[in-house]
Formats: sequence, structure tokens, C-alpha cells
Amino acid sequence: MTLHPTVETVTRRIRERSAATRGAYLERLDAMARRPRASQSMGCANVAHAFAGLPANDKLRVVAERAPNVGIVTAYNDVLSAHAPLARYPDVLKDEARRHGATAQVAGGVPAMCDGVTQGAPGMELSLFSRDVIAQSTAIALTHDVFDAALMLGVCDKIVPGLLIGALHFGHLPTVFVPAGPMTSGLSNSAKAKVREQAAQGLVGRAELLDAEMAAYHGQGTCTFYGTANSNQMLLEAMGLHVPGTAFVNPGEAERELLTREALRTVLGSAQGQRFAPIGRVVDERCIVNAMAALLATGGSTNHLIHWVAVARAAGIVIDWDDFSALSAVVPLLARVYPNGNADVNQFQAAGGPGYVIRELLDAGLMHADVLTVRPGGLREYTRIPRVEQGTLAWHDAGASGDDAVLRPAAAPFSATGGLKLLAGNLGRAVIKVSAVPEDRHVVEAPARVFASQAELQTAFHAGELDRDVVCVVRWQGPQANGMPELHKLTPPLAVLQGKGFKVALVTDGRMSGASGKVPAAIHVSPEAHTGGPLARVRDGDVIRLDAVAGTLEVLVDAAEWQARVPDTMSAAQDQDNAHGLGRELFAGFRRNALSAEEGACTWL
Repeated sequence: MTLHPTVETVTRRIRERSAATRGAYLERLDAMARRPRASQSMGCANVAHAFAGLPANDKLRVVAERAPNVGIVTAYNDVLSAHAPLARYPDVLKDEARRHGATAQVAGGVPAMCDGVTQGAPGMELSLFSRDVIAQSTAIALTHDVFDAALMLGVCDKIVPGLLIGALHFGHLPTVFVPAGPMTSGLSNSAKAKVREQAAQGLVGRAELLDAEMAAYHGQGTCTFYGTANSNQMLLEAMGLHVPGTAFVNPGEAERELLTREALRTVLGSAQGQRFAPIGRVVDERCIVNAMAALLATGGSTNHLIHWVAVARAAGIVIDWDDFSALSAVVPLLARVYPNGNADVNQFQAAGGPGYVIRELLDAGLMHADVLTVRPGGLREYTRIPRVEQGTLAWHDAGASGDDAVLRPAAAPFSATGGLKLLAGNLGRAVIKVSAVPEDRHVVEAPARVFASQAELQTAFHAGELDRDVVCVVRWQGPQANGMPELHKLTPPLAVLQGKGFKVALVTDGRMSGASGKVPAAIHVSPEAHTGGPLARVRDGDVIRLDAVAGTLEVLVDAAEWQARVPDTMSAAQDQDNAHGLGRELFAGFRRNALSAEEGACTWL
């Protein structure tokens, strides 16, 4: 299939824009790849320390027999349900390595925050920055420099981008990502959302709300809505960094352990020189564009318009929101998964999952087929679905959609354009997830009500002050102000207001991920208010127009008056509160050095 001209154009301009930085990155990668194996060239005391904890037979393999040694970086903890199954993965992987004459070691662990636990709490202000801590922790693990390949064990929101950024700084190593899969379906996401809205109105109490939440989040695995965690898995499949089809297999299914073992065999194939596929070569501009296309086709998380900018930079590739916007104009929406529909990720998987989406995009010329992946068969391998047959894995074509309400072909999509859009105007640049927003809400024009925090908005809601057409502006939520937390607690009250028939929208320099759902939300507004961005000039009563059709975000104030306004500043009390408590003191340097949302909110550049 001929590549779509827009995909070709976007890829070319990314390649041209990145020529110097990508070239320098590849030079460093090749220099690292040419070095002698560290375990044969480092001092004897260094080698002894590196392998002192191994069983005797493993020491013999890696030191005397020079067998490949695979470094495992794990994000295991059992607070995060998605990562709880990872507890036993290292033992499984070590066993599989021994079966193939190799060794494997846990190189290190990385932190893994559960955003579901920290939503609306001070800890959420560390969430985005934890991505870069994870990247740094990955670097610390791999800098022991005794590994021929690496496996990354992680699933959720910032963990996968952090592991990927860290791994790309060791781009000479073949690397495969190993997920754990989603939890089985519990209380439906729509039913859970309804109870949350009822609780916001005081129609049900804490007991009923807690029962609903625990019925929805009830076991090991990722949450079943299509937010950042599950978008991560879709993107890793599209980038060719997984064993094909491994993303959405539940933790308890027969395929799960077999796929985990297959990850070890896959990375070992490259480590043993069968094919040279280091992660820094796999992740090139075509691979990044493939990830962007997959995100748009599935209405994935808006967080990836931050995270994948940072991921690309780690590989010497420079992308921006204009690239996403151009692709969104031609990539159709193929999936309806909550909050973009009623299905959960298990139903998405049953309908054909990533394999179906990737096949449709390849056949439509909307993804690059000529890319390197961790598998010898290239990206076409990722159009197939794994099954267990007589105790072994076998892959089959995805076939037709198993449910046209969940997955549709590129020839008959849910929408001709992608689920994410860029907004620009005198309030700055922002993104909006339109795939879940009713079409009659794509344009909202209403007076502004300005808030300094989501708590202020909730107070106003409960006081009945927002029962009208309103654009809620929540500012001082950007990376430099307080770490750019997700503002999920705003979804129920705003949904209630919209349900009453009011024209409602949110404008913020904070994040929402997939949680904004049916309420139009212009998020990631850049530059942020704390650095003097336009949101700092907005006053209560200013009329704001959010137009997702035209792609504009404007405050309708006389230009001369607007320019003459002195920007507000965050209060000293809020500034102090952001800087103290629950470890936030340790992240002052992150807040100070963070780039803008459109630059990936990077703290390491």
C-alpha cells in the first residue's frame, strides 16, 4: 500500500527537523555498540561484584562461557494493580534465559505511582515528574554496563514513557517491553461514571460510591478504560517494542506466561547477533509517526502529546503538536473504547485489539510498514493475535472486527479524523480530545469563571455558583507551577452541569488524560500561566470561545485591553503549599527546570 502523502510529509519534516540531533544520537549509539563487552573488558573486581549474587552455574555461563546476560528493569510494586503481576516475572525470565544458555539479572527497580490513588491529592503533583525519575532510575540500573540486552517490565501512565526514555539513553541495547495486561471486566466504566456523578450531586453517599469503585477496580491488571496506561500498550505494539499481541492479555490467561517467556527469547535473538535491532535503531522517526497514528486512530490519552514528545527527544527526534494535528486530519477514528465509547479494553481486545487497528492503518497507508521492530517479521507481525495451541503460542490474523460498535475498518470509521485536536489562539496552544465529546459540544462560547485549583471549582459547584453556561478556567496547574497534575476530580461536576443542559467547557494548563470524557476540555495550555502565559490575564466574566471545529481557543476581549492587562501571579500561599509536604520539597529543581507541555515537560534537557 502506498504511504498516505500527509504521513509521508509529516515524516519527512520530522526527519529534516531532527537531522542534527538524530545524527549525533546515532553516532553515540554506534560508538557504544562497537565497544568490547564490558564483562570481558572491565576490571576483575568489577566483574566479581557484578555476578557475586548469581548461582554458580549462571556465573560460569556469563563469565567463562561469555553467554548473553539480559538486564531486567522492573516497575513492580503491589500498590499499583497493573504492576502486581510483575512480582514473579523475573524468576520466569531467568528460568527461560537458562533454558537458552543465557543469564538474566534484575538490574534495578523503578518507582511506579498509581494515579488512581493520588488523584486530587498532593501526591499527584509528583506524577508527571515521576516519569523523569523513572528514566533516571532506568539509567542507574543499566549503567552497571554488564548487559547485552534489556527487558522493561512496566505498564502504566508515566512508567512506560519513563522506561522508554531511559532505555533510549542506552540505545545500543536490544530491548523488549513486557506488560502484564488488563484486569478482567468488573462494573462497567459508564456505570461507575454514573455513580460518581450521583455522588457529586449528593444523591448517593460514600458507602455507595466506594462499592462502585471497588467493583470497577477489583483485581490485578490495568484499569479497563482506555486511558494513558492502556494507550501506552497500544503505542508499544505500534512501535514494534512488544512481543506481538501481548498488550491486552489478562494476567491470569494461559497466554500470559508464554508471552513473557517469548519476550526473553525475542530479546535474546538480537543479543546473540541473529539480527541487530537495538532500541535506538528501532525507534526512529517512522516508528514515532506510527505511534502517533495509532494514538489518533484509537482516541488515546492526551498525555501522550506530552510523553511522546519527550520519548522522541530521547532518541534525538524532534516532534511537536503540529505534527499530531496534521496526522489527526487524515487518520480516522477506528475504535470506540471508554471514555470514547461504552466498551472496555477487554471488549476492544475481543473485537480484534491492536492487531486489527495496526492492520487497518497499514493497509490504508497510514503507518510505515518498512520499519525495524524487535521481531524479524517486522510490523506485519503485529497484525496477528496470539493463541495457545497444544501448549505453545500460535499467531493468527486478526480477521474482521468482532464488534462493529467497538472496532471499524479504515474504509468505514467512526470518524474520518483522529480523536485529538490542536487548539490555538490568543490564549495559547492547547489540545482537546474530541472523540468522546458530542458534536453539539465541539463549540462552546460562554463567560469565564477563573479558579486557582480544582478544589476551588468543586467548592463553587457545590455552592450552586456554576449552574449556567460557563467556561471554567483552572490555572497555576502547569509543570513549573505545581508539576502539572491530572485534574480528574473535575470530571463529575462538569459532567453534571453539562447533563443539566448548560454549555460547559474546561480550559486549563493542567492535564486530564482520558478523564475529560464527554465534557470539552482544552488542556495543556501553553505557555502556562505561571510563566506569564495568557491564562494569567483572564478575568471572571471574560467571554471565551473554544472551537474544536475551527481549532481555535480565544478570549473575546478587545485586543488593546487584552495587551494592557497585567498578568496575575500565583498567590504566595499557593506557591508555598505547592512546594511542601509529601515529598514535594525534593522536586523544586524539577519544577524550576521543566520545559513546557509542548516540549514534553522535560526536566533533563
